[in-house]
Amino acid sequence: MVEILTRTEVSRARDTGALVARILHTLKDRAAVGTNLLDIDRWAQAMIVEAGADSCYVDYAPSFGRGPFGHYICTAVNDAVLHGLPHDYALADGDLLTLDLAVSLRGVAADAAISFIVGGSKPAESVAMIETTERALEAGIAAAGPGARIGDISHAIGAVLRKAGYPINTEFGGHGIGSTMHQDPHVPNTGRRGTGYKLRPGLLLALEPWVMQDTDELVTDADGWTLRSATGCRTAHSEHTIAITEDGAEILTLAR
Repeated sequence: MVEILTRTEVSRARDTGALVARILHTLKDRAAVGTNLLDIDRWAQAMIVEAGADSCYVDYAPSFGRGPFGHYICTAVNDAVLHGLPHDYALADGDLLTLDLAVSLRGVAADAAISFIVGGSKPAESVAMIETTERALEAGIAAAGPGARIGDISHAIGAVLRKAGYPINTEFGGHGIGSTMHQDPHVPNTGRRGTGYKLRPGLLLALEPWVMQDTDELVTDADGWTLRSATGCRTAHSEHTIAITEDGAEILTLAR
């Protein structure tokens, strides 16, 4: 189902997006060498509850996971890229950590993800990969607006990823979002201009370029949730929720 939100609902989505951004950047600031992923999950839970919001993850049980998820945030480290299930792991210097968070506030959801390096060690290839997903996200947002099509966004994202030399997986990508976290339309991270659903004001999309260093093949971890690169290479993931407006695309999950 493609959901078109009212002006009032889009206003609520701004509040939800601001909350998601605030939680993610607070967690990024607190994540350090020695921080346990389960502590990050507990901190996320506390901030969600304090804000009077609801987790989109804790009871989530889709067909592709061994549900329910049971945690409040996705924590993906190094070769993990999507749906990272928090577990008893202490972060090490140089780890590439992705935090992916979706919450609902007053009936409207927002979803975002950030990747960053923990500690003082900054492997150049990892930094470049993170920056590529961020540039791809910017390109996808720039291609969005009333009258544009999903393929325009997908093409813009894919062009950046492909130019940087990364393989592109299309099993998982961006998606519509609104009263629930995952909705149509699907937004693959590569595509053809001028194809797909035509964007309308009131449509919310979560755009999420993600890559693996040297493969487009995923494997599922023994936990039934975490998706990892098939070769064990590092990965990166960047995501924003945007609202299509009369004037273009408004990023709802920017840190304020």
